[in-house]
Amino acid sequence: MQRASRLKRELALLSTEPPPGITCWQNENQLEELRAQILGGADTPYEKGIFNLEIVVPERYPFEPPKIRFLTPIYHPNIDSAGRICLDVLKLPPKGVWRPSLNISTLLTSIQLLMAEPNPDDPLMADISSEYKYNKQLFLLNAKEWTEKYASQ
Repeated sequence: MQRASRLKRELALLSTEPPPGITCWQNENQLEELRAQILGGADTPYEKGIFNLEIVVPERYPFEPPKIRFLTPIYHPNIDSAGRICLDVLKLPPKGVWRPSLNISTLLTSIQLLMAEPNPDDPLMADISSEYKYNKQLFLLNAKEWTEKYASQ
């Protein structure tokens, strides 16, 4: 019950006051399945891209973080080919920093920030991470290419 009322409140807030560049909605009346879109930030290789995400809200939410993954392929050191995201707010302690006071809006904003500022020291994709660290121009070129190929409308 707690999950349902909390999600209703969060979705209402997300529709009336969405974070800049982020939209989120329910997937076909299934409360535990949401969809989101994040616009690639200006001055990033993801600029003008529209990235779709899937959000699965667990039974124990908000005591357990939602599972979020990219549906749109993205060239990023912290996001793997299955769309899984390496980000501390998406994991429970001790490995992560999820707290019930966080919400879906906060998570999507954190993912948007991660897109703009990758963390090459905690990569899911080692090859992309070393490219980001040691050949940033090539990384930017590849990330832009993927954005044009997969995230352009």
